[in-house]
Amino acid sequence: MNHKTDSRYDFNTIEEKWQKIWEEKKIYRVNEKSTKEKYYVLEMFPYPSGRIHMGHVRNYSIGDVIARYKRLRGFNVLHPMGWDAFGLPAENAAQKNNSHPADWTYSNIDYMRRQLRRLGLSYDWQREIATCNPEYYRWEQLLFIEMFEKGIVYQKETKVNWCETCQTVLANEQVIEGCCWRCDEAVHPREMSGWFFKITDYAEELLADLDLLKGWPEKVITMQRNWIGKSTGLTCNFSVDGSELTIPIFTTRPDTIFGVTFMSIAPEHPLLEELVQGTEKEDEVKEFAKEIIIEKQRRNIEEEPEKRGIFTGRYCINPFDNSKIPIYVANFVLMEYGTGAVMAVPAHDERDFEFARKYNLEIRPVVQPDDTILDPATMETASTLPGTLVDSGEFTGMDSVKAQAAIIAYAEQHGFGGPHVTYRLRDWGISRQRYWGAPIPMVHCEKCGVQPVACEELPVLLPEDAKGETCSPLHQRQSFIKTTCPQCGAAARRETDTMDTFMESSWYFARYTCPRFIDAPLDREKASYWLPVDQYIGGVEHAILHLLYSRFFTKVLRDLGYLDIDEPFTNLLTQGMVIKDGSKMSKSKGNVVDPHDLVQQYGADTVRLFSLFAAPPERDLEWNAQGVEGASRFLNRVYRFISAHRDILVQHQDIPVQPGPDGKALNRKTHQTIKRVTETIENNFHFNTAISAMMELFNVLSSLVGDSGESQVEPGIIKESVTTLLVLLSPMVPHFTAEMWEIAGNPGSVEDQPWPVYDIEAAREELLTIVVQVMGKVRSRLQVDPDISDEELIKLAMSDENARKFIADKPVRKTIVVKKKLVNIVI
Repeated sequence: MNHKTDSRYDFNTIEEKWQKIWEEKKIYRVNEKSTKEKYYVLEMFPYPSGRIHMGHVRNYSIGDVIARYKRLRGFNVLHPMGWDAFGLPAENAAQKNNSHPADWTYSNIDYMRRQLRRLGLSYDWQREIATCNPEYYRWEQLLFIEMFEKGIVYQKETKVNWCETCQTVLANEQVIEGCCWRCDEAVHPREMSGWFFKITDYAEELLADLDLLKGWPEKVITMQRNWIGKSTGLTCNFSVDGSELTIPIFTTRPDTIFGVTFMSIAPEHPLLEELVQGTEKEDEVKEFAKEIIIEKQRRNIEEEPEKRGIFTGRYCINPFDNSKIPIYVANFVLMEYGTGAVMAVPAHDERDFEFARKYNLEIRPVVQPDDTILDPATMETASTLPGTLVDSGEFTGMDSVKAQAAIIAYAEQHGFGGPHVTYRLRDWGISRQRYWGAPIPMVHCEKCGVQPVACEELPVLLPEDAKGETCSPLHQRQSFIKTTCPQCGAAARRETDTMDTFMESSWYFARYTCPRFIDAPLDREKASYWLPVDQYIGGVEHAILHLLYSRFFTKVLRDLGYLDIDEPFTNLLTQGMVIKDGSKMSKSKGNVVDPHDLVQQYGADTVRLFSLFAAPPERDLEWNAQGVEGASRFLNRVYRFISAHRDILVQHQDIPVQPGPDGKALNRKTHQTIKRVTETIENNFHFNTAISAMMELFNVLSSLVGDSGESQVEPGIIKESVTTLLVLLSPMVPHFTAEMWEIAGNPGSVEDQPWPVYDIEAAREELLTIVVQVMGKVRSRLQVDPDISDEELIKLAMSDENARKFIADKPVRKTIVVKKKLVNIVI
């Protein structure tokens, strides 16, 4: 009856065969002409570092399963891939290897593309983009110019971390103990002119539209909301005693303004120099401010330093009560937030309290909480509770929350303040002083000022390198700098800053919809068809910058007339990290497992299956070599089973109307598995649970059918169970299931099959036998539907003739139901 074979699962031959077939038939290419509903699934594109790692395998396998599943569900699926190809690592590698960043980058792209193809990922490769390609960044330069003309781009002076040796600005993360991460030379603060995007113009919309993102993790929503950081409160001017200067402050607690006992300002506050000029404290204060600025640049932004400050020797006046308060420079005040000056209320703010205790400054409570009397002499911490105002002039006795509006109105009425909304979000500085980035398309003319490059001259190309000048920043290349003004034609100089690489990744998802379009950055018709991205997948570490910038850029592209959507990504899945030996896999920790070696040893499908089965997508995946072995064993078992039963499977067999007990059990398990796998994928992409369900189905299949050829299961049911299993498995292990589909003698391709639909009746469990107890003793048994509710079950038990004999006329005190087992009636 059965055709048995000893052939082994030759994954290398199988995977090479099917990848060639898929490429030749171009089956993953899509266009906008389909009558099917569109579905756009996208994983965050990689930096071409040279080799893929297990994090890549996991991320791209998740995306590929979703893409393949949606195709089986009848969608027109866009699933593209490209390369986030500009950046500092390419310059570092080029210098180290005496090569060009372009050579290094494109060589890595070629290698990584082969690695991704080896995994059998169903990408539409005709849409591939590399952000370092002039065909890509020319449109980015055009968008920059259009944003400049719309007033979204501007230039300003700002303080940066500057490495003189490398002649470049460094991010805070690139400054290690005050030194450059590359050359180990000292880094110093420096005033430089840079280009900025006015993302703050979109702050309110970016905040409000978070409510639209129902398919995003709440954690990411919260992180973005906090990063934007909207605050409402009072803005107010404190005049400097003996001067024409005023210091503006912003506070969200106007109810505490009568409790101000000192002013603290940021060391980089623009008024500081004028404030201390000519005073006996000038040199001391300036030296302290310089020291604090350097410290700030060397520490993590989230790090809370020990409170330090210095008295400036100057005082300001509280406009509410005309009290004279000292002005301090404090290391915990950030110029980036509010106005860079803080009215300090130590009784009601913890940082101010710590500072006041350290420097022996007055603590003045003005909000007394209910049932508490705050005494400055005994307070051990600040009180932030609401309460009743005390020592607050005409507002004394008011509820502190209600008093806030009254105090703001008072300031507005008397002309020294008013209501104000502020944001933590700051404009996006995009200038980078390096070579390997998209040149900013601007020209500096002494006569005409700053002018955009003429659009017909785009792209502004990176200059070709000669040997010996590889990676020199653009400001060191006279041949690049010299140009003519697009307005007057006079000699001018090019802008030498390149764009932050976040620029490229902020709109690439839109360019995928029309990657070869040559008339504009986007083909609006195609972009309208595909966007927004239905499912976006990537690490939670991108929750703030990349995702926020992408949202901002989408709104800008909308306002420039290229898009008609407000948000780029409808659903977001943030997958966990791959962990080994208790920490994230990384070269520095020496715990990297090379996926190339795994694919060579086990095959791409086994590696995919392991990465999907080991943990739910949003959780960290703990590396487990036994898990890879287990995935391999499972595929080998399925391979041997189908090979052994090929004679049954190649025949056309109908499912009998009245199958035997074994056939009915297998058919029931098959339809239960369809239901479970479908619901699991649709609900939360928990592929580990779906794979577990398919493994259970195979265990039932192999146990009921066996290898002896004497199975009691009808051939038609065996065939349906096997073909169902293959279709369900195909998104996870596509090469394997394509081969098994062919071996099993099925027509067409497994990828062309419709996703199975479960039969409710077929999936229903057999009737359950429920024991009926009265006072803990068995008095009867019931045959019931497995889906019966507790209420219905109790009703049946109470009306059962045998049980009624023992209940008689006694009142029933309670009933106890043990699911699918018994009902106990207590009298």
